Amino acid sequence: MLITMSDKEIQRLAVLQDVRDHRITQVRAAEILNLSTRQITRLLQKLNQDGVSGLTHASRGQPGHRRHDEAVKSECLSLISEHLLGFGPTLAHEKLISMFDLNIPVETLRRWMTANDLWIPRSKRLKRPYQPRYNRDCFGELIQIDGSYHDWFEGRAAKCCLLVYIDDATGKLLHLRFCEAETTFDYMLSTRAYIEQYGKPLAFYSDKHSVFRVNQKSSQDSQITQFGRILNELNIDIIFANSPQAKGRVERANRTLQDRLIKEMRLEGISSIAEANAWLPCFIEHFNQKFAKCARNTKNLHRPLTESHLALDDIFTWQEPRKVTKNLTITYDKCIYMLEPTVLNHKLVGQYISFLEYPDGTVAILHEGRKINYSVFNKLAGLQQNAVVENKRLGSVLAHIQQQHEELEKQNKRSRLKKSMPSRKAQKVVIEQRNLNPVLDSCS
Repeated sequence: MLITMSDKEIQRLAVLQDVRDHRITQVRAAEILNLSTRQITRLLQKLNQDGVSGLTHASRGQPGHRRHDEAVKSECLSLISEHLLGFGPTLAHEKLISMFDLNIPVETLRRWMTANDLWIPRSKRLKRPYQPRYNRDCFGELIQIDGSYHDWFEGRAAKCCLLVYIDDATGKLLHLRFCEAETTFDYMLSTRAYIEQYGKPLAFYSDKHSVFRVNQKSSQDSQITQFGRILNELNIDIIFANSPQAKGRVERANRTLQDRLIKEMRLEGISSIAEANAWLPCFIEHFNQKFAKCARNTKNLHRPLTESHLALDDIFTWQEPRKVTKNLTITYDKCIYMLEPTVLNHKLVGQYISFLEYPDGTVAILHEGRKINYSVFNKLAGLQQNAVVENKRLGSVLAHIQQQHEELEKQNKRSRLKKSMPSRKAQKVVIEQRNLNPVLDSCS
């Protein structure tokens, strides 16, 4: 007969056998087991009468006093098989209560379902295989991009994000840039620097970050992100990886950089994002000399840039459509932009035009390639009385403000939707570097 014993009971058996074989005394056994001498005597009597089973707990193997009746168990499993097949234990527990008035604890239900093959625990499921694939053949055919948020400066500066661009065919680092966070404007700056140096690749390979992909489907939201629109205008495809393993080259590069790059910056005494970004080209050159491989095909699939510098300025912007009111005004970021009252602009009433916000904080209004002159009325800023008196278009501005306020009151909302507006972190950095004002009072 198979007897189940705990470690404590096995230790007691070994000591009691030594006592029975006269190798140690009962007093010594009591000291070893931290028991009284009388308890050692009782245990020896049980061992002599019942054998090894006399040392095991008497309730082991016996049904518990709080166990559920077999009829209840059969009923629950039958209901799950008929009506709740494929449900997890937690959801099945909720539905049994709401639909059948059966309150069975979740963990009890989990044991029953597991024993009857109605649920497979995560630890016992077959792991998804991630089979390797060959690298692409040509340089510039597929560029893997990713952001790695880490303590890159080892406490000498705040945690930040490193944007990594790496070629799939050669493993060559093409671009690195430190930034405060993984934002759209930071990817704009990095992507422009990359394509100006190498040209336009065939495709980018990224994860499903909200910078690259619209993850929450809604009838009101656009089906393409700002970064996706930029790549579409540049005729560059973007492919989304379903798992980190799918873009393993850039993930492994991040792991290597989190070791080597951190130590190199420590030796160089670099303690800020600005210093690191200025030094990174030297690190990239040394890294590629050591780790980059030759592509199987020597053809370079990077395409030369055909867009002008000014065209790239307009492409790498945050663009929002805005409808022109009959007063020749549009609203953006709680500011009213008044279009110049020209014949061409009067024809735009009721039409949608593009509002462009540049990474450096400046803005522009564009329609079919034509820049439109405007002036800014910030309805959140205080207006001086003399400015109001001299403003010949005050009536139209106040009418527009009243209309906007009425709409906000109806919606019971007086702040803009955060999801539809750009993040300003990247802009603030550029503004500080260039010492520019993010909102112009007038446009020449």
